[in-house]
Amino acid sequence: MEKIEFVKVIVNNKSKKTDMEYTYRVPKVLEDKINLGSRVIIPFGKGNKLIEGFVVDIVNLVDIDNDKIKYINEIVDDTILSKELIGLCRWMKEKYMCRFIDAIQCITPTGASLKSKRTITLCNNVKEQFLYNYKLSDKQNELIKILLERKSVTEDFLKRYLGYKDINRLIKSLEEKNIVTVRDSLKSNVNKTFEKIIKLSDREDLSFLINKLSKRAKKQREILMYLSKHNQVEWSKLRKQMDVATNTINSLASKGLIEIIMVQKRREPYEYMRISSTEPLTLTKEQSNAIDQIIPYIYQNTYKPFLIHGVTGSGKTEVYMQLIDKILKQSKEAIVLVPEIALTSQMIERFKGRFGDVVAVLHSRLSLGERYDEWNRIKKGEVKIVIGARSAVFAPFRNLGMIIIDEEHEYTYKSEYSPKYHAIDVAKYRCQMNNAVLLLGSATPSIESYMKAEKGEYCKIQMMSRFNNNPLPKIEIVDMRNELNKGNKSIFSESLYNGIKENLNKEEQIILFLNRRGYSTFISCRNCGYVVKCPHCEISLTYHVNSNDVSCHYCGFTRNPPTICPECRSKYIKYFGVGTEKIENLTKKYFPKAKVARLDLDTTSKKGVMDRTLDEFKKGKIDILIGTQMIAKGLDFPNVTLVGVIAADTNLNLPDFRAGEKTFQLITQVAGRAGRGNKIGRVIVQTYEPEHFAIKTSKNHDYISFYKQEIMLREEFIYPPYSNLINIIFSGKKENDVIKAANCFANIMKEKLMEYKIKCNETILGPHPAPLSKIKQKYRWQMIIKSKPVDQNKIKGIINYIRFESNENYFFKNINISVDIDPYSML
Repeated sequence: MEKIEFVKVIVNNKSKKTDMEYTYRVPKVLEDKINLGSRVIIPFGKGNKLIEGFVVDIVNLVDIDNDKIKYINEIVDDTILSKELIGLCRWMKEKYMCRFIDAIQCITPTGASLKSKRTITLCNNVKEQFLYNYKLSDKQNELIKILLERKSVTEDFLKRYLGYKDINRLIKSLEEKNIVTVRDSLKSNVNKTFEKIIKLSDREDLSFLINKLSKRAKKQREILMYLSKHNQVEWSKLRKQMDVATNTINSLASKGLIEIIMVQKRREPYEYMRISSTEPLTLTKEQSNAIDQIIPYIYQNTYKPFLIHGVTGSGKTEVYMQLIDKILKQSKEAIVLVPEIALTSQMIERFKGRFGDVVAVLHSRLSLGERYDEWNRIKKGEVKIVIGARSAVFAPFRNLGMIIIDEEHEYTYKSEYSPKYHAIDVAKYRCQMNNAVLLLGSATPSIESYMKAEKGEYCKIQMMSRFNNNPLPKIEIVDMRNELNKGNKSIFSESLYNGIKENLNKEEQIILFLNRRGYSTFISCRNCGYVVKCPHCEISLTYHVNSNDVSCHYCGFTRNPPTICPECRSKYIKYFGVGTEKIENLTKKYFPKAKVARLDLDTTSKKGVMDRTLDEFKKGKIDILIGTQMIAKGLDFPNVTLVGVIAADTNLNLPDFRAGEKTFQLITQVAGRAGRGNKIGRVIVQTYEPEHFAIKTSKNHDYISFYKQEIMLREEFIYPPYSNLINIIFSGKKENDVIKAANCFANIMKEKLMEYKIKCNETILGPHPAPLSKIKQKYRWQMIIKSKPVDQNKIKGIINYIRFESNENYFFKNINISVDIDPYSML
């Protein structure tokens, strides 16, 4: 093996100035242990502060004076990143204009990152009675007083306790006087868990020793007899089954009859789940056709993207499972992505029932420890299938054969945080690098994906019949304007009210969908028009009746609702709008005998609540389930025969070119929850805009007609897929600074575009105030850049030039510039 002398390292530091590869020397003792992808601890900066880093390249020659190159201190993991995943990070850095470390942190397990921890201790020679000799300031004396009481404290504790802005300077001043010692260390947020195991000692004379025990040691004899049958057992299990005291165990250990060993325990996220083994189902003709088209590419180890356009209930999941069975027989691995965490439990149940313990789970609702343990199982090759939300696309498989993205149209596959990646793009890259199959599935494909299928970039597979041969549920569109004319001011139309009543009498279940949580969406004064808004965001506060407060769904601010208008002092305060909480209360009022439950972000904040609620609904303990988009797709409950869409036009009037597409998708998807068993389903859609083409086409489950009308609009206004978009958000605490920065950026952008002979008027929209013009006390301005695919790399280069190299950089000093490549939301 060739000795490794130099490596390139990416440091785990948030500063944009450190987003580069640093050269480090490898000590001789580590030459045989370090690899490409190792996680290391390195000295960094002028103070040589220890920091975490990742080896992303190995080099033999460097053009730097070797004496000036620092040495790596320690190796934490020999290969936390594979060569493929390092390549993926480089690609993400270029594609999404993010920092290298941001891309690395997508791949490494959350919480396992090593954070710097500074501990401050009084020097041994410092005595309290001599401290006055040092002529200390009040702040220094206050810090020392804490150290005299506590001996040593962390820097974070001092920051919280003292609240000084200059705490680092204060500590350094005492360190220079040799009063305190500062020690740097690195610590992870994830701790390993261990389990105590009790086992028999490996002794031939054990039976003889058992007989020699005192007659009063009855419990000790029982334990030894139990262990002679089971050899070893978990301490928690032994204590529970035999009511054993700790002293009894310690006594047996001191006699050398048993051993107490500590074994690392794996945290199992779904250990409570009762899994029943299942066998492959008999396939329909459409399912068989789908599998037959895909299998050859699995056997040939060839990259190929597929789009399954299958109606709700057509049996796409069974196709996924039978294809994965072929993947496993090829000794390869598979990733399955679902758009909502709510769907993972159902998928886990089905996949574990079919494939057993080779299935792992990755999503943000797991604890840090659970995620870390699942990630390690994947890396060690203990599992072959990963199921999870967006981040599971980074699972560290080394022999990837297939990535499946279910409900591929969903916005949740696009990250809102840096790097603002799209899981489909990442999946496509990984499949190309691994010669794997990419399979996208949806009843309502995104416009972009369907156009690619039409053009032959994806292989299109259609599944237009339900698995059970039942017809798709009948959708009834109710014009709520007519309900008002009839004097019905309720949120329930006459048709929906009667439908719920009828279903309850037949003991069939109901889903009510509204994509808006809370009780009332805003509070206003009818006398002067005042609206209760968040003081930190330019957004109206939502009223929650259960907690009796109004809250901001962006920054979390809460306050008591006003009883008198703060502006005109009138009492004419009224609550407007409807959220899921109000739907729940009114449903209980109108149908008092029904068992009602609600699923939204407010009710599912505690771990396990969502899974328990869905399990109760599945068992028939809940009659009516009310929820937001988390119940709109993927869920499969055979006894649901009625779905009610309370307000279908919630998204239609948003300033977003995808408003019509999102509306059609939501109605079609939530409608698909009805009639999935042997009973015929029915859907009632309430709207004030029944003539909109997104609602009219959803009535007949007619995706093709919707696509044809929507694609014409996209082409007319040059929106994706006829262009690429870049959304740039400027935010800061001072509005004038934000406006100056946005305008300066736009002016330089126009100059550079002219140099490249790209038309500015067709390319740049804005800058102007963002639709959400203030969030968390920061003003926001927006600039949208439309471009042809061939021009996008040039435009990215211009953006980077303006941000990091232009002479006008001082305009951006206190301004955060967020760049979103191919944004999903324009808000």
